[in-house]
Amino acid sequence: MEREILLTGIGGQGVQLAAEVLARAATREQRHVMTLGTYGGTMRGGNTDACIVIADTAISTPPLVSRAWAGFGMHPRYWEPVSEKLRPSGVAALNSSLFAEFDGAREDVTPLRVDTDALATEADAPMGGALVLAAAFSAATVLVTFDSLVEAMNEALPPYRRQHAEANTRALHAGWAAVETPITDAWNPGATT
Repeated sequence: MEREILLTGIGGQGVQLAAEVLARAATREQRHVMTLGTYGGTMRGGNTDACIVIADTAISTPPLVSRAWAGFGMHPRYWEPVSEKLRPSGVAALNSSLFAEFDGAREDVTPLRVDTDALATEADAPMGGALVLAAAFSAATVLVTFDSLVEAMNEALPPYRRQHAEANTRALHAGWAAVETPITDAWNPGATT
């Protein structure tokens, strides 16, 4: 089984860190992972995208996908191309802080709307919105465990960003706690949730 996840947002929102954390967490759980991050020419405010492919067996092609199981939108500015690639009955995880009530969610995909700004602020992690959404997405899809997310985040932080580890952990916890019941099971799609 293979799961493709497309992430998008604007530079500075933490999309690349969230992608790396999800990829590392899946690797910690013995999954095969390929990831590719791309971003525009500006450091903040330009587009930033990532693609993660997670599978039970070896992945033989680069993580360039034309159709995806899930999309992860931190900002609506670059969401449309990601939305168009989602397969029917996929998952659209959206930062409801910036997406209007029905903006971005197709009728044939399952929406996961998370107010990342409010949850990050409540967790005293104002720069952790993408991690909030990554954790909520993981809890809602049973993609990876909470412990794997925290360990992966700690591995992903470079030495000059270590001071953010505690706030990032709070952001992950806030996102995870925001999901009461999974909406699907990434690795057992026939299971009822």
